[in-house]
Amino acid sequence: MRVLVADDERLLADTVAEGLRRLSMAVDVCYDGDGALERIGVNRYDVAVLDRDMPGQTGDEVCRNLTDSGTGTRVLLLTAAAGIRDRVEGLGLGADDYLTKPFAFAELVARVQALGRRSAPALPPVLQRHGVELDVARHVVRRDGQPVSLSPKEFAVLHVLMRAEGRVVSAEELLEQAWDEFADPFTNVVRVTVMTLRKKLGQPQVIHTVPRTGYRIGDPA
Repeated sequence: MRVLVADDERLLADTVAEGLRRLSMAVDVCYDGDGALERIGVNRYDVAVLDRDMPGQTGDEVCRNLTDSGTGTRVLLLTAAAGIRDRVEGLGLGADDYLTKPFAFAELVARVQALGRRSAPALPPVLQRHGVELDVARHVVRRDGQPVSLSPKEFAVLHVLMRAEGRVVSAEELLEQAWDEFADPFTNVVRVTVMTLRKKLGQPQVIHTVPRTGYRIGDPA
């Protein structure tokens, strides 16, 4: 899942982003509405977490832009205004959800994960492919019933491959969905991550390389 966090409270934005990254999400951060619009113009996000009262373009304006663009990005608005009228107004802008400050991080995570599921075709909460079981909510992976310890990036790559249901996924697509905007497109980080992921999942291999195309999960071609 790729997430944009935009809030002028820098400590809050950075803390939220770091927490989401630990859950294998690719997160870009900015501190004003103009920066949010710039990133939205370049990247496709599953979820945008927007503070309503940012300087420059407000979160309301960014939300309206996303709604009008038709990209399918789900929007979670953050605000200190907790009144019913404020919540109704925010949802009326096209936001998918609304969370008042201060909030519990666990609740924000649950809401972001729920919105992420709505931004893509419906999938079961636990994905199972060729003996591999991936539980997104619990952040747990098992191979033939045995737990597998993965890094956040390894978990994210496996999630993308399992969601593809056997379709070949290019290295560029993996880089876009599992890494943030600072990822170097010329790096070999995707190849290295896939290599370590294969080792941890064990034999027989379930992640296969399709020459000059990408990677797929399933039986050997």
